[in-house]
Amino acid sequence: MSRPRSEAEYLARLLPPSVAARPFGRRTLLRGALGVGAGVGLTGLLAACGGGDEGSGAAGPGTVTLGSNESGSTFAEQRQAMADDFQKRTGTTIAINAVDHNTFQENINTYLQGNPDDVFSWFAGYRMRFFAEQGLIGDVTDAWPLPGIPESFKEASTGNDGRQYFVPQSYYPWAVFYRKSMFEQAGYQEPATLDEFTALCRRMQADGLVPLAFGDKDGWPAMGTFDMLNMRINGFDFHINLMAGEEAWDSPQVKSVFDTWRGLLPYHQPDALGRTWQEAAQTLQQRQAGMFILGTFLNEQFPEDEDDLDFFTFPEIDPAIGTGAIDAPIDGFCMSADPDNMEGSIAFLQYLASPEAAAAAATTGLPFISANTESDTSQYSQLQLKSVELVGQAENIAQFLDRDTRPDFASTVIIPAFQQFIGNPDDIDGLASSIEAQKKSIFSS
Repeated sequence: MSRPRSEAEYLARLLPPSVAARPFGRRTLLRGALGVGAGVGLTGLLAACGGGDEGSGAAGPGTVTLGSNESGSTFAEQRQAMADDFQKRTGTTIAINAVDHNTFQENINTYLQGNPDDVFSWFAGYRMRFFAEQGLIGDVTDAWPLPGIPESFKEASTGNDGRQYFVPQSYYPWAVFYRKSMFEQAGYQEPATLDEFTALCRRMQADGLVPLAFGDKDGWPAMGTFDMLNMRINGFDFHINLMAGEEAWDSPQVKSVFDTWRGLLPYHQPDALGRTWQEAAQTLQQRQAGMFILGTFLNEQFPEDEDDLDFFTFPEIDPAIGTGAIDAPIDGFCMSADPDNMEGSIAFLQYLASPEAAAAAATTGLPFISANTESDTSQYSQLQLKSVELVGQAENIAQFLDRDTRPDFASTVIIPAFQQFIGNPDDIDGLASSIEAQKKSIFSS
């Protein structure tokens, strides 16, 4: 495939991706009896915020409730900035129910089967289609067409019935991040191949650094490393087919990925299962680690010195495959299957995909890359501009592991399997066989 010449051409090529994250709700107060993912506590997190239940702080006329999978962060400020801007423009109040990201993710099924918010944070592709087929999210075809949103993003927003169930707002790449000042001071160079990458890791260790910051307490960060390795070793098509359940996890190809990963683990920050990505990011922020494989949201941890952040795409492993495939997830919003305020919800969704919403989001300083090609990029930081360049040059775009496969498989099989591997990487055959057996059971159901 030839290289795209522009962001617009890249967008035209983007394949329908898949999705993951798992929101939480408003009118339902979930208590301790609700089962959640490992390490996730619910006490006090899920207060109701709208819809008419007695004592729930019910929203009044002209209100749209928004379920947000971000709380207590700059991302939450971004959502609030857009809500405030929409209210100024239309007079419609946006009542936000913000829940921490992992609680939101781990409880999406309960959320959608209860009383979800009118509009809620979600992701394009597989998992959106999965819930659309279940009748758990609303048809938002009336919000389309959306000026400035490419056809390829519409495809990623479309269910198996040909109707739209998602509105895209932004996207961001995953890469290998580092501090420019540290590289310049030590004379480090961006590696182009895996051999150069491991040589750099060894040099960093000799210099007293942790080569790769790493935290996988929440389960999903390690997925990015697997994606990169699989796409570099086996190629994009194999990766997407593996996510779709069409390739075997106990195949020699996948075992090769785990074997390569095992060789890199000694360069990773130890005790990763007890550390969040934010805590891992602090080791890079404090110049104790040299690199970090993550998405551009990493810059949230660098409020004072984002300009010192830089990145390179994960290095080449097989010259025949190259580095043309990357993860670049699309984020956006869905509507509940039965919103209290249908008209207001559709109008709010249209706004969220607009250049005006992108401008409001940009005021928070996050590396927000608008899905709308008509958005103003003049205020983009160097990190954002380089992200656009990286994505624009990509030959193939994946949406991240837990967005490219079934949600039940990602949550119940892959997260514990990867965490088991990180804790004990020596039984690759047994691990691969276990994943494949569970995959067959889940994908055949």
